[in-house]
Amino acid sequence: MKFLFDRDTWQEIYSSIRKNKLRTGITIIGVMWGIFLLVVLLGAARGVGNKFDTIFGDFATNSVFIWGQQTSMPFKGFQEGKQLRLKRADVGKIEAEIKGIEYILPRNITNSLVVNETKTLTTGVFGDYPLLDLLQKKHMVFGRFINENDIVYKKKVCVIENETYKQLFDKGVNPLGTYLTINEVSYQIVGLYKNQMRMGGPQGGIHIPFTTFQQVYNQADNIGWLMVTASEGFDIRQMEEDIKLMLRNIHSVHPEDERAFGSFNMGDQISKVTGFLTGMQFLTWFVGIATLIAGVFAIGNILLITVKERTNEIGIRRALGAKPAEIRRQIILESIFLTTIAGTLGIIFGGLVLMLINAAVGQGDEATLVNPTVDIPVILIAFATLVVLGTLIGLIPAQRAVSIRPIEALREE
Repeated sequence: MKFLFDRDTWQEIYSSIRKNKLRTGITIIGVMWGIFLLVVLLGAARGVGNKFDTIFGDFATNSVFIWGQQTSMPFKGFQEGKQLRLKRADVGKIEAEIKGIEYILPRNITNSLVVNETKTLTTGVFGDYPLLDLLQKKHMVFGRFINENDIVYKKKVCVIENETYKQLFDKGVNPLGTYLTINEVSYQIVGLYKNQMRMGGPQGGIHIPFTTFQQVYNQADNIGWLMVTASEGFDIRQMEEDIKLMLRNIHSVHPEDERAFGSFNMGDQISKVTGFLTGMQFLTWFVGIATLIAGVFAIGNILLITVKERTNEIGIRRALGAKPAEIRRQIILESIFLTTIAGTLGIIFGGLVLMLINAAVGQGDEATLVNPTVDIPVILIAFATLVVLGTLIGLIPAQRAVSIRPIEALREE
């Protein structure tokens, strides 16, 4: 290890770099760009993944939503175009017959005119059970969500979303305990929540007890749609098909009528997004590593050129007694030095860019990327890999240097 602290060795390396400033600088930039790109792409991929977790982290992802539509085929005396509505009785039948159901939740919605003193708003009003807070977590800012007591006694209470609150109340006003008029019926506000996720399908900003909804809107046994969550180990796609087949039988629909009941399989959509994220991470590693390797080969090429230019010098050193191992160590050390400098700069600049990205698009509820970072072990592995590749690539010009016979080197002009 003495050669690492040998002043002459480092003077030789410095002299070599100084003679080829432009070439060395371009080579360092090439290697630096490789690890810089790897860091930034990995950080961005992490940010996208974190955003995905933020959106769906509190949601029962192994779920399917099912609702009634119109029939597309005549069956048992019923003509095509029959409008179908799910019934509360369907819930018990499905739960009893379909294996693997962890939760089944009936829901309802209607658009209603909401009045708060002088402010009005038309929005979706949901009829819900307390179970919704488990399957689709509500991040309460104030108060509580609907509870069992509200369901049993059909209480006229409501929980509102933050965006609805902003449209109906002045900033800073505490809404708890106040009243809203929804379709000329007064409801007391018992909770305010912040929505973490907006999806397709029915949207709305107010929740009232399911039993209250059925009574006030005269829904009797009708429900809007079902949310079904599968237990661990059960295929939600198969469960979706089984439930729809059972509903066709219950509602006298042709067994092959695919349009009679609509559905949205959350588990299927999550799998697609997860596959996309996995593919993106693979592509990130592929592009980053390929760029790293290209940069390392550039170092090997510049060192080969340097060896050729220094053939005469190497011949003199060999003639004066320099051992092949000493020549080889110097070339390899120069390769490691350039790789280390380039890798360090790439990591620093990559980290700075991720900080800028986080400051620009990673803050607030509408953040595009959430906490775009790279794990320290990943950085260390990438850096170590870079140095190892730099060492290996340095062996090529090093072997080229020691293979030159002194007498031939001295004849070089």
